[in-house]
Amino acid sequence: MKSLDEYWYKKNRIATLLWPFSLLFRSISFLRRMGYRIGLFTVYEVSVPVIVVGNVTVGGTGKTPMVVWLASFLREQGFKPGIVSRGYGGKASQWPQQVRVDSDPTVVGDEPILLARRTGCPVAVAPKRVRAAGSLLQHEDCDIIIADDGLQHYALHRDVEIAVIDGVRRLGNGYCLPAGPLREPASRLRSVDFVVTNGLPAHDEFGMSFNLGSVYNLGDQDRTAPLEDFRGKVVHAVAGIGHPARFFSFLKRLGLSVIEHPFADHHIFSEADLDFGDDAPVIMTEKDAVKCRRLCCDNAWFVTVNACVDDAFTEALRLKISDVVEKKRKSKKPPAANFAGA
Repeated sequence: MKSLDEYWYKKNRIATLLWPFSLLFRSISFLRRMGYRIGLFTVYEVSVPVIVVGNVTVGGTGKTPMVVWLASFLREQGFKPGIVSRGYGGKASQWPQQVRVDSDPTVVGDEPILLARRTGCPVAVAPKRVRAAGSLLQHEDCDIIIADDGLQHYALHRDVEIAVIDGVRRLGNGYCLPAGPLREPASRLRSVDFVVTNGLPAHDEFGMSFNLGSVYNLGDQDRTAPLEDFRGKVVHAVAGIGHPARFFSFLKRLGLSVIEHPFADHHIFSEADLDFGDDAPVIMTEKDAVKCRRLCCDNAWFVTVNACVDDAFTEALRLKISDVVEKKRKSKKPPAANFAGA
């Protein structure tokens, strides 16, 4: 039986049946955003610039590699970035949580640990990103914040919005949830500062591509191997991400003979999930490796992914941030509180 999201990328009978619910979702989304805009709901502004990286669709578009690239870019510009995230899948008894490279993904979520490891930046998570931002600024030395997947979290004031979209799937059938993949109407993209496309960009969009980096052994990260060593070999490819097919395609283009094992996004793996009854190596995403390190699987490897963006985007972003910093300096916002009541 097909999963619901398989119907989201074309107009079909199922999508048509769900269309009235899509209209309701769209209306609620609009009213919620207007509530923040007119002051019905409180928008909290912190003392440092906030850059939001998000998307308008459900599922993977490549925003995590974008956040990693952005953190590196900001450091090159002389900033001390911190990252806030929801901590999806985390089951902490209290929030916010400071994320370390050795944090438990069942407590804080998998993506925040990946971001902490790849960027070296301080990371804080909470279902309410406002509280995460307040905690980060209270406990860490940050002068700019990246809000991961925060496009729809309007309680946190943002100075720059970056929307990432999939260049192949784009906006699917154009319907909002549950008839389509949209969290907000496509018109929302007209109000963001930058639209970055994972693939071939359309007009007024900036392009982004991915490079697969090093391959690390799951149990011993000091063991590395070039992807070329796996070329022509049969491998079990495991992906519990928003769009597993993209990862599988990467591996196939590099000449690997891939047996695909897609899992739901944020899937919690067990040893049985990685036991395929043969000696073929298992290759997974870096995000999945965060959750699988506790498992005994000597023949499992994970691949790092690096984002490459257009030079035009880099320059436009640099100018935008420079302008934001100057405006923040003139506004002289007070230091951020913990926003416990947010």
